[in-house]
Amino acid sequence: MKDKNIQLFAKRVLLTLLATFTISNAEIINGLALTVNDEPITISDINEKMAETKLKKMDAVGLLVDEILYTQELEKQGISVDIFELNNYLEKIAASNGMDLYAFKSIIRQKNKNYDEFEAQTKKELLKRKLIDKLVRGNLVIATEEDLKIYYNNNQNMFTAASAIEVTQYASKNKRALITIAQNPMAVFKDVVKKDFTLEQDKLNPQLKFLLNDTKNGTFTPIFTADKNFVMFYVKNKIGVTTLKFEDVKSKIFNTLMSEREQKFLKEYFEKLKLTADIKIIR
Repeated sequence: MKDKNIQLFAKRVLLTLLATFTISNAEIINGLALTVNDEPITISDINEKMAETKLKKMDAVGLLVDEILYTQELEKQGISVDIFELNNYLEKIAASNGMDLYAFKSIIRQKNKNYDEFEAQTKKELLKRKLIDKLVRGNLVIATEEDLKIYYNNNQNMFTAASAIEVTQYASKNKRALITIAQNPMAVFKDVVKKDFTLEQDKLNPQLKFLLNDTKNGTFTPIFTADKNFVMFYVKNKIGVTTLKFEDVKSKIFNTLMSEREQKFLKEYFEKLKLTADIKIIR
């Protein structure tokens, strides 16, 4: 109850400040709008954030304030991520899926048009992870066995696996043809070979298993290369779907629950931080 009251009070303080904040058309686009602990937010920053997020002015300003407080906290705690840490993190993800870093990056490039954006987002997640580790250490209630079982019983649809997957394979030397088919499944190309298969999970290599399990029924996988061809699968149906045993997903549930508690703690931490932040409206 106390934390909720702090959140509400922090919001009221910020809203009171922002209520006095208006931007007239006569003001200079790059003019200073406000400062957060002496760090400036310009009118141009606000306009760009509004265009990017489709938020109203007051909400866009609130988001910019949050972002500055977050960046300042990273600096205060001396938290950073270099390229070696980033690759080490990606290697762990790859290994957990039975792949080396090269194979994992290859799949990610197939799924994401801009790999640099993926790396930038991953770096942000690492920074957040390190901040959470530093701030919440010793401040969270650890999930119990009972907590895990309650979550498992209430969310069993999240813990399923198929023994086999029915697919249609499209293979061609012409990548553009596969792109067109993914956009319009009725399209026909003479240089595209189409075959139906039922693939057994336990016989798939890690890369293909990762791709297929991450693709919903009725959709296409990303295009990848195999045997000097471009290939993609249309996932028709996942059969033999069973609920995984509690013991097999216990660690995953624990990580999920603790992640939720960490996010709640971090949100409340920054709501409190707003109370002491020096936010000045520039007229």
